[in-house]
Amino acid sequence: MTRILEAATFARFAPGRRASPDSFLPQLETEDTCRKSKLKMPSMSEAANDVQIDVSVRNGWEFRSVGPSDALRTILLVPGFLSTARFYDDVLQDPLLHGGDVRLIAVTPPGFGGRLAFDDLSVGHYALMCGELATAVMADVVVGHSLGANYALEMVAGGHFAGPVVLLSPCFSAEDEERDVRVGARLSRVPILGGLLWMFLPKLLNSAMKGRFPADRHHQLVAEIELTDRRVAQRMLIAYFDYLTRPGALSERLCGTGVPAYVVRGDRDEIGLSTTERDTLTNCPSVTMVEIPDAAHLVMIDQPTATAAVIREALDTVPT
Repeated sequence: MTRILEAATFARFAPGRRASPDSFLPQLETEDTCRKSKLKMPSMSEAANDVQIDVSVRNGWEFRSVGPSDALRTILLVPGFLSTARFYDDVLQDPLLHGGDVRLIAVTPPGFGGRLAFDDLSVGHYALMCGELATAVMADVVVGHSLGANYALEMVAGGHFAGPVVLLSPCFSAEDEERDVRVGARLSRVPILGGLLWMFLPKLLNSAMKGRFPADRHHQLVAEIELTDRRVAQRMLIAYFDYLTRPGALSERLCGTGVPAYVVRGDRDEIGLSTTERDTLTNCPSVTMVEIPDAAHLVMIDQPTATAAVIREALDTVPT
């Protein structure tokens, strides 16, 4: 595989050497500055359905990896708002993505899951940081869910990654977002009221997420959401809607990159898609639209095998 890397970034690594997450040292906080009161600092392996998931934390990022560190191809997976790398565990375990030549790396970025946050929580900054990570691990495919999908969109739009990308339930406009999220974003901007909203919201999560998670993983995934610092979540949501309300259609922005992109949505997806956006994406030669039956917004949890199949298809388009 040949990848054109920016000279300054490439200089960090020996030519022809595939970097590991341990080698990724951007300008982030160090491990010992993370909030240990809420977080474990793991460096271990977990056995899940006979699949070994290697877990480590480096420079404020958590990595959940499957596959050999010297694999020929790498898939990087970025979670959505209030989520963590654990939301990809079902996909990490799917046999469609296993093999000696593939490594999967799901990450929990700074600011997610209770990790110490960047000062800059903008979508553009996260796209830049995820792009640096993708370069460091020589990712062949980037997968993003929800807000993470918008990070992946901006990775290719900003020239931080050459694709392909798999966008799981991205949002292309503020109007497409769920009503409760839109209301939450508006209230988050109101002094005092916004802080009160995020103070009480975690207490409602257990009941609010019933039916969205599999019963056997409900408490685990709710606990992952509850790790997020409420003040960081409030700022992150405001930054997200600042991005969604910028001038210009995001569907056209994605198409204009010319980068291979798979836009994946559940047939019961809570995120909307306008007729104009759908037409733009459907008629774009570089975009493949995929609708997965019997899935909602959390498509990788509702239908992990179907999601893995799309990721596998994207990976198979990358020359080896």
